[in-house]
Amino acid sequence: MPAERYDCDVLVIGGGIVGLSTAYALVREAPGTRVVVLEKEPGPARHQTGRNSGVIHSGIYYRPGSLKARFATEGSAELVKFCAEHGIPHDVTGKLIVATRSEELPRLHALIQRGRRHGIPVRELGPAQLAAYEPHVHGLAAIHVGTTGVCDFTAVAGTLARLAAQAGAEVRYGAEVTAVDRRAGRGVAVRVRAPGETAGGSVLRARAMVNCAGLHSDHLARLAGDDPGARIVPFRGEYYALAPHREQLVRGLVYPVPDPAFPFLGVHLTRGVDGGVHIGPNAVPALAREGYDWSTVSPRELAEVLAYPGAWRIAGRHWRYGAGELRRSASKRAFTREVRRLLPEISEDDLVPAPAGVRAQAVLRDGTLVDDFLIVGAPHTVHVLNAPSPAATASLPIGREVARRTLAALAARG
Repeated sequence: MPAERYDCDVLVIGGGIVGLSTAYALVREAPGTRVVVLEKEPGPARHQTGRNSGVIHSGIYYRPGSLKARFATEGSAELVKFCAEHGIPHDVTGKLIVATRSEELPRLHALIQRGRRHGIPVRELGPAQLAAYEPHVHGLAAIHVGTTGVCDFTAVAGTLARLAAQAGAEVRYGAEVTAVDRRAGRGVAVRVRAPGETAGGSVLRARAMVNCAGLHSDHLARLAGDDPGARIVPFRGEYYALAPHREQLVRGLVYPVPDPAFPFLGVHLTRGVDGGVHIGPNAVPALAREGYDWSTVSPRELAEVLAYPGAWRIAGRHWRYGAGELRRSASKRAFTREVRRLLPEISEDDLVPAPAGVRAQAVLRDGTLVDDFLIVGAPHTVHVLNAPSPAATASLPIGREVARRTLAALAARG
């Protein structure tokens, strides 16, 4: 693969917010670097980025010293500034984390200490102070986290794509990678299929490849000949929206106290930048990597999950938790009961189905949920193998980190 046959220096696979942030960082940090982004969908942010609750996370939940903690606290402030500079809808509202049961109080107090260790502004609230923020929310105690907000992440991704293109990157939509050929000391060639093509396709050659394929990141790593060490097990997050005439029940962002055994934050209340209030997510196994409802089933992808030991070990370890999630998926009444822990006035009729998302959760063979961002380097490749929430919040520093590793690898090989 002689130098003159390279189509670009770096191929970035995936046009979600992390892939586009990486492309933007590459062309900013090393002007003149030839970057091509390949995204199989007709536009950016069609999966995890465009189907989350739109929350700019503060970083309070994440283990001190972890990439999630560092990048979320750094990224939240940077993202707010980025939105302001580029006219992207956003609002720093703060949020409440509310204990509704006495057994949650120790975990709430632990979050207070963690937030202070991260330098996050945190206020303890009693029931009367909680009512001043959210008159319709019930709780024994709460904390107010001042740096949390909301934004339009789809608009952020679109802006990153535009800025990267203006700086020289090329963003190609409708370009699905079907094969990867990596040759030591030479680079990477990928076969790309356009919509409607059933065979063949074009070939692109690059000095390096960055895998930001989200729900398909482990599959792409295996195509490149790398063992990802984990498998993506997709979890669907199911949401409802408050009916418009009941939106006044929620002023801002209200979360329960999370269970530290799980990466999910529980059913929460989110007033978005459009003024609507979303409630969720309820987390259940997805029957396809892009399985946004129960009717979407991929036999091949489902078989892969069922054959993976880690998936069965999760099920065996957490079956009670999972059973509750499945019950709330099947029963609107059960979901409503869960919401009433925070918002007692709500009724089933107040909840309107809203679009779901799918979380790309990496799981180890022993059933351990990977609880931090996972970025792995290999010859000519950098793989982002676990980047669920708060990756959208942390996207700007994640992009810089991935770009730094990629450029260092390019420099080392000359």
